[in-house]
Amino acid sequence: MTSYIIRRILLMVPTLLGAMLINFLIVQAAPGGPVQQVISQVTGTGVAATQRITQAGGDGGAGGSAQSQPSGGTGPRGDYRGAQGLPPEFIEDLEAQFGFDKPPAERFLMMVGDYATFDFGESFFRSRSVTELIVDKLPVSISLGLWTTLLTYLISIPLGVAKATRDGTPFDFWTSVVVIVGNAIPAFLFAVLLIVVFAGGAYLDWFPLRGLVSDDWETLTWPMQIVDYFWHMALPITALVIGSFAALTMLTKNSFLDQINQQYVVTARAKGLAERRVLYGHVFRNAMLIVIAGFPVAFVNILFTGAVLIEILFSLDGLGLLGFEAVVNRDYPVMFGTLYIFTLMGLILQLVNDIMYTVIDPRIDFEARET
Repeated sequence: MTSYIIRRILLMVPTLLGAMLINFLIVQAAPGGPVQQVISQVTGTGVAATQRITQAGGDGGAGGSAQSQPSGGTGPRGDYRGAQGLPPEFIEDLEAQFGFDKPPAERFLMMVGDYATFDFGESFFRSRSVTELIVDKLPVSISLGLWTTLLTYLISIPLGVAKATRDGTPFDFWTSVVVIVGNAIPAFLFAVLLIVVFAGGAYLDWFPLRGLVSDDWETLTWPMQIVDYFWHMALPITALVIGSFAALTMLTKNSFLDQINQQYVVTARAKGLAERRVLYGHVFRNAMLIVIAGFPVAFVNILFTGAVLIEILFSLDGLGLLGFEAVVNRDYPVMFGTLYIFTLMGLILQLVNDIMYTVIDPRIDFEARET
């Protein structure tokens, strides 16, 4: 197993490089960019334009974070819409400030070198390092994903076992209707419904709509802090659980049904063992192998997909909202920094997933499969 783990860790390097390269090339081909954003503001009106001019001018704009911002890019240099009438020196200063005065290949190699030491540079528009932003936002996303995954398993496994032992009964039929509805409607639509009904949208005003905790959270006693935290998390977690429990429930049911029909179950029943002991003493471990071992993957799926829209809808200041705002604002260091962290976490949890298979069932040998 040790050699398998080492090989998987080594394979993470080209996988990370491939993911970063593909997204870097996509950004290169995509229109717009931080320079174009500033030009649009300068040629328009508003306070933001004046602020951008002040930042880009003065000392030439090449200092500060320009040397640590190799991420992303725009189209060919000098090809910016709305730049007519602006001094060429101003455009060059902007390019230097954002690090676009270097060829794309050099920027990518600089980015890879910095990311190898977890140096993600500084945000273009937040005046903070990307690492600080990720550290600030990561607990929110992990908290949301972890609670959702735990509740999903606590609901789906007992429900799936009950459906398997009552296969074909009215209980199985009506719970299947609920599962189908939960599988058909995305989590963000449930979130919208919960907001309308329970968060002051049109009917009840029982739960807060924004934030992870209340503004006066620090002044509360620690029991009330816990209550306030779960009060804010209730609707987002409910929306994610409703949108994710269906697949796991059916997986649990089908896994149990497959094991119940195995010969060793027939033999155990023929020996006179009680049905409960047959189910939970023999069937449960084998049936739960694929379900429990898939916990890391389920966590990754919730964290990287559904949680992003939920964070946006409920204004939860996590990595999903941070990444969304970075895309809107073309904040490339934040975009690539969060992408790098997401990809790395996904690869690590995939490895943990394989290790859990061997822990739950020592008969599984990944090294033997590869020889």
